[in-house]
Order: sequence, then C-alpha cells, then structure tokens
Amino acid sequence: MKFRKLIAAAATLLLAGCGPATSNTTAPYVLTFASPYPPTHPFSRADIEWMTLVSTQSGGKIAFRPYWSGALLSADMSMEEIRHGVADIGLITPIYARGGAHLLRVQSGFYGGVRDINEQVAVYDCLAARFPGFGKELEGLHVLAVQGGNFPGVLTRYKPIRTLADFKGLRLRAQSDAIDVLKQLGADPVNMPMGEVYSALAKNVIDGVVAPADTIKSLHFSEVAKHFTTIRFSRGAYPARAISDRAWRRLPPDMQALLLRSKPRWEEALNRQLQAAEIAGISFGQSNGISFHPLPAAEQARFDALYTRDATSQARRIKTIDIDAEPVLAAAQAMINGGASRRCAPGGAQESNS
Repeated sequence: MKFRKLIAAAATLLLAGCGPATSNTTAPYVLTFASPYPPTHPFSRADIEWMTLVSTQSGGKIAFRPYWSGALLSADMSMEEIRHGVADIGLITPIYARGGAHLLRVQSGFYGGVRDINEQVAVYDCLAARFPGFGKELEGLHVLAVQGGNFPGVLTRYKPIRTLADFKGLRLRAQSDAIDVLKQLGADPVNMPMGEVYSALAKNVIDGVVAPADTIKSLHFSEVAKHFTTIRFSRGAYPARAISDRAWRRLPPDMQALLLRSKPRWEEALNRQLQAAEIAGISFGQSNGISFHPLPAAEQARFDALYTRDATSQARRIKTIDIDAEPVLAAAQAMINGGASRRCAPGGAQESNS
C-alpha cells in the first residue's frame, strides 16, 4: 500500500510540471515539448507562442504536450536526452553540455563587438552553414531555433563591482566563454546551469552571477543579490530548440517544412520576449532595492581587449582535441567587424544584403 502511494505521489509531481497541450491531443501528430524553465519564464512564453503558431498553421494536425520546470529535461544533458527520446522537442543548452559540444560551446565566445540579438543569430546561422563541425556536434538533432540573448552584466550579493579590480576574490557563476577572462581578473568562476543559481546565491555558495538584467525579475535574483554592474559581455548565439531525428522522421514532409518555416518566428518571439524581460528586470530591480553601477568606459575597453585575446586562446586550445576553431573565430569577427547586415548564400559563402 505504501509503495502504491509513493508511485501515485511521484506521478502527481510529474504531472505538476506538465502544462496543458496547445491543441487537441487527438491530433495525428502529438509532440512532447520539454523545458527546464517554468511556463511563466520569457523563454517559455516564446515557446508557447511558437507551439500555438505551429498548431494553428498545421490545421490541427500537430499538437504539443509540454512539460515545464525540468520535469523531463536537465540543463547539462538536454542534447542527449532529446536525442534519445526523453522528449520529442526541447530546449537544449550546448553551452552547458558535459561533452560532445566543444565547438558549439567555444564559438559562443567569438562574438566580440556584436551589436544585438538579431546579429548574434545571423552570425551563428552563417557559421553553422559554413563549418561542418557544427552539424557534427548536432548529429541526431534538427535545430528549430537559434537563441541569442541580452548582454550579461554582473549581479552580486554584497560587493558592488565598480572597476575590474573589484572582481578579485569573487566566486561567480559565469558562462563558459567568460571563465578564463574572469580568472585573469582574479575571480573564482564556476559554470553551473542557471536553474541552480538562485539557491547557490541564497546559500552564499557563490558571490554573484554573470547574467543579463532580465534575471533580476524572471529568476527572482533581486531576492538574493543587491548590486548590478552593467559590464558588457559580448555573448554569442547557440542552437537552443531542437527536435530529435526519430520524432522528425515521424512527420510527413509538409509538416517538416512547416517546422523549418517557423524557425524565424520562434527566434523573433524569443528576441521580443528577452528584450521586454530586460526592460522589466531593470524596472523591477530599481523598485526592489537593486543598486545599478555603470562600468567606466576605460574599464570596459580593458575588458573587451581581454575578452578578444581570450577568444583567440580558446580557439587555439581546442585544437588539441582536433577541432580547428580559429577559422570559425576569424569568420565571426569578419562578419561582425564588416559593419554590414549579412546573410549566408548557398554553400555558406558570405553575402552582403546592402
């Protein structure tokens, strides 16, 4: 009896992470969707918008059964979990992957000087079209959306960062492309999934987090930190939503084509939700005790130089595992520094829109 009660309780908890389907579950093609974020998060609002769009444009042939809040997917194993059918479609995070995504992870640090989310995504798409290594690391997956992001600053619990010298001694959660730069500044960086950061801040395991301002509200960081420094980390884009090959092959060609056509709409929704979340995060922080500190221009210039040098170092270092990332870095910087809006012509060649 006790065992049956435990099973029932576990099932209840699992269903609690599952939101309502976006359409009739008697549709010919019902696809499971999984995310580590709750349905109220900006990422999830964009995901729901996309699912609604696809269900409508499919004429009811495609429906979705979403699972939120990490009910099915983990952050560091999401690519493998989608490949093996834990969910049909989900949020993937190659920048946290434990292995098998070395180029996808390192390339996110190659975007020094990038101006906005649209440019992040455009540069990534061109790199992915031009360099086969991207596709190799995504084997078994079909990318449905590439995600850029608001530029991170640094949110700290007690000590504000006003100059680069203030990084010394701070234990900070940071994305992988910023780890070595922060070490050079005397910080003690760690790479952990964003879903674990709140508790790490609350327990004083870390002193702060490299994150965009939207997290002040969306992840409730104003409850566990008090200072935000607007240092600019030139983050890049990465493939962030994917369908498994086995789920892809279950769909007829017209439904596959619909998913591919919807990619720009999903990316636009993510962009819009992220920008709105950043504005809301700053406003919320100002009303809830967050002190905002601009980094002096000279200090930002010093930081940019460190970031660019480190990108070169990372590109060379990854060659020890037979991944030639230096041409990827050169191509990314050529596009960003070219100053023109660019797209990829067939075969991956760069072509100006202007």
